Amino acid sequence: MSVVPTYPDAPRLDLADDYDGRLVPDPYRYLEVPKPGDTEPAEWTRMREEWGRAQHALLEAERTGWSTVEHWRERVAELVAAGSIGVPVYRGERRFFMRRDPDQQFSVLWTVDPDGTERVLLDPMEIDPTGRTTLDTWQPSKEGHLLAYQLSEGGTEESVLRVLDVATGEVVDGPIDRARYSPVAWLPGAEAYYYVRRLDPALVPADEAQFHRRVYLHRLGSDPSTDVEIFGAGRPITSYFGVQVSMDGRWLQLSSQEGTEPRNDLWLADLAESSLEQPALREVQVDVDASTGLYFARDGRILVHTDRDAPRARVMVVDPDDLAYDAWVELVAEDDEAVLEDFALLDGPGLSEPVLAVSWTRHGVGSITLHDPETGARTGELTLPGVGTLGGLAERPEGGPVIWFVYTDFTTQAHVYSYDARTGEVSLYATPPGSVDVPEIHSQMVEYPSKDGTVVRMFVLSKAATPDRPRPTLLYGYGGFGISMTPGFSSVALAWVEAGGVYAIACLRGGGEEGEDWHRAGMLGRKQNVFDDFHAAAEWLEREGWTTPDQLAINGGSNGGLLVGAAITQRPELYGAAICVAPLLDMVRYVESELGLSWKVEYGDPQVPEELDWLLAYSPYHNVREGLDYPATMFVVFDNDTRTDPMHGRKLCAAVQHATAGSRPVVIRTDGDVGHGARKLSKSVEESADMLAFAARWTGLALN
Repeated sequence: MSVVPTYPDAPRLDLADDYDGRLVPDPYRYLEVPKPGDTEPAEWTRMREEWGRAQHALLEAERTGWSTVEHWRERVAELVAAGSIGVPVYRGERRFFMRRDPDQQFSVLWTVDPDGTERVLLDPMEIDPTGRTTLDTWQPSKEGHLLAYQLSEGGTEESVLRVLDVATGEVVDGPIDRARYSPVAWLPGAEAYYYVRRLDPALVPADEAQFHRRVYLHRLGSDPSTDVEIFGAGRPITSYFGVQVSMDGRWLQLSSQEGTEPRNDLWLADLAESSLEQPALREVQVDVDASTGLYFARDGRILVHTDRDAPRARVMVVDPDDLAYDAWVELVAEDDEAVLEDFALLDGPGLSEPVLAVSWTRHGVGSITLHDPETGARTGELTLPGVGTLGGLAERPEGGPVIWFVYTDFTTQAHVYSYDARTGEVSLYATPPGSVDVPEIHSQMVEYPSKDGTVVRMFVLSKAATPDRPRPTLLYGYGGFGISMTPGFSSVALAWVEAGGVYAIACLRGGGEEGEDWHRAGMLGRKQNVFDDFHAAAEWLEREGWTTPDQLAINGGSNGGLLVGAAITQRPELYGAAICVAPLLDMVRYVESELGLSWKVEYGDPQVPEELDWLLAYSPYHNVREGLDYPATMFVVFDNDTRTDPMHGRKLCAAVQHATAGSRPVVIRTDGDVGHGARKLSKSVEESADMLAFAARWTGLALN
């Protein structure tokens, strides 16, 4: 007879919020940390702190059963030991690239001087030996002599913008705070740039401090408080802005999207005919349900990447003198199956005529085709290293016959390749600096029907093409925000399969694998489709003999953590174990998180009755049922997470511990020194080792 574990005391409050007459209980509100300026009963603070200490002790007791953790720690570290390499970014006579050597915690920004000398430009560990500071993004000036870069500390992602002199390494401008997620659009000569910054928190309500962005013009050496506001006033407070200046400095492209919505408004200004401080913006598209961006070709044309009337996207041409949609001319048409991801123009001496290279993703697998840039006619296709994923198409901004791209698959770390249109050859350009012993595995894409009959695809990684017996299996998914699941090197997946398990990645609705329609089939009122697709993936793996419910563990983070939470509360009998990382789980109060308001366009607004119904129908926190045998579950949260508040994991952990009638453990792993995004490599290895050890214990994976 199984014995239900004894869990730490977690009192249930008789507390409910009133949503237009509808009471929504929240018994574990005290597990939320109040925002700055807010107050809470002193008793709540004590209860939360005592609960946290007790949960830590419970996790430590659970750790004593993780007999495989040292193996995973060593093997995952070995599989990432080769380091990493990024595509080259050319500006003027300089080249910039990211590289992580085998002994480094972070990727480091390198530059190649005009004389060919390679040297480190920015190393996060030299800036902060504790490893708490991350390099969030960087952008060289058009001439390559200055570099704008952004750093944040402790996982907060609160980027601070500075500019350094590339030749001397001296910081010549900044710091500018409140620049989180800011693009930097340099003007020729590098005396000024456009960027995005939030308003001073003193000017806005306390709970809106993460919003109210504006586009500014900054002149180097000036006080940021005197920067000229260019755009943003009057837009929705959750708007994100994009800004780009063409290489010749003539064209300014400015975009706006509300939160994470899959559409944007877009404007164009001719800086040759208006001032930098007051650019004369003209509408390219406004109040149109589509995502569109402009590419300033060196032949004077403006190309358009858009999913307007083409959910899998297409390339069009726009005349800057006539921006009306009915004047756009189609250049590369939408494909029936593949999603058009990117394109680049190859030209210059040595080519009889320019070539347009276009990258696609077909059911998650990348390809590159070649086209006549005048007619769009297809003229060829590149032979790629394998069946995998491509990362972007990088070109010299001043033009040239060569592009660079990243290639990876399930057993190949990211390598950089080049294509030279003069020779027609694809060549290996750069590899990770170290080497790694990669196990042999078999990968395949399978199809299965979801609950409503929709065909969903899934990658299955194993030692053999067919199951010899049911094996411990890890099933991963995401299903949101148009993010695609594609083949890629994963130390976790390889280590698991090498040890005798099966690893599966489901390409659920809500992602972008099949274009924007696929995304929208899993958002807002259709979110349940995502969970149905995931349940169907589990049922297929079990039906086909790959695994059994007791041997199946599920894993997902962020929006994928919501997926895992919904999976265990909707169909707990399907899963033996669950690892729920940095999740959203209280889908009524998710808007209270720092960036939560940005996601209403993806999930819905709890203040709208119909949308509250959508959210409550699947919100994991509100769908815990007492007396069920829940899977062994480990919630993983990060105290400095400014995207998905750790309160989500704490509250559902308490709710499931209270409700479960089974003997399998429900625990929470808390890390207080990182956030939602980048962290030093050793932290990632430790997290992966713990997750694999937990999954191995509760699916019965015994090391070979």
